[in-house]
Amino acid sequence: TGQQRRARAQMAFRHINRQIYDANKWSIPGTPDLTRLSERLQEKGLKRGDPVFLRLFKRDMVLELWMKHGERFVLFATYPICTWSGQLGPKQREGDHQAPEGFYTVSKSQLNPNSRWHRAFDLGFPNLFDRAYGRTGGYLMVHGGCSSIGCYAMTNPVIDEIWQLTTAALNNGQERFAVHVFPFHLDNAHLTAYRGNPWEPFWRELKSGYDLFEAQRVPPQINICNKHYVAEPGDMAARSAPALRMA
Repeated sequence: TGQQRRARAQMAFRHINRQIYDANKWSIPGTPDLTRLSERLQEKGLKRGDPVFLRLFKRDMVLELWMKHGERFVLFATYPICTWSGQLGPKQREGDHQAPEGFYTVSKSQLNPNSRWHRAFDLGFPNLFDRAYGRTGGYLMVHGGCSSIGCYAMTNPVIDEIWQLTTAALNNGQERFAVHVFPFHLDNAHLTAYRGNPWEPFWRELKSGYDLFEAQRVPPQINICNKHYVAEPGDMAARSAPALRMA
């Protein structure tokens, strides 16, 4: 549709624009003041070590970092994604240069402090759902820099702040944190705009997890049942993200 073509053009412009900013070592518009991390945490009643939860939105090219405050998660920061590769839709096979979409979790074993892209953490692709469909590939990361072959590149200064908060949470007892990757905000207006897209049924499965978090502000339990994502309310008292499981 015309709306989808305009969205592709906007995404292409954002990719080029942000790569120019990174090449010139300029801060990408929308980047929080990274020099005020302690003050920004204090302003929201948060601290290093609080449990974290991440959401990425391809079309808007943003990463949201949420932190636990009481029995709910609150939005701490929204960071611009410098670049990601491919189009809207999930990764299917090794070499398709597609950045994944879906529900993932990250533990200490998936961290790489010495990445060629400064710092990185592995999303854990393929997860149980991906494997059920025979999807192949590996080492799909969120990392520094501004170059991607299936990853989400955040620039070095931004990944440094994300790294501080995620590693502090893992070191403070959060066994794993959830990372939910969406094509766009899965409200009815966006899904209507993409009606007829080959990935619409898949995106409607992701919507169940998106809607639960929107309602509860607690990462949901994600199950895999008959090769479909099924979301259930998360445990408000839990520190760690629930692992994906077969139902």
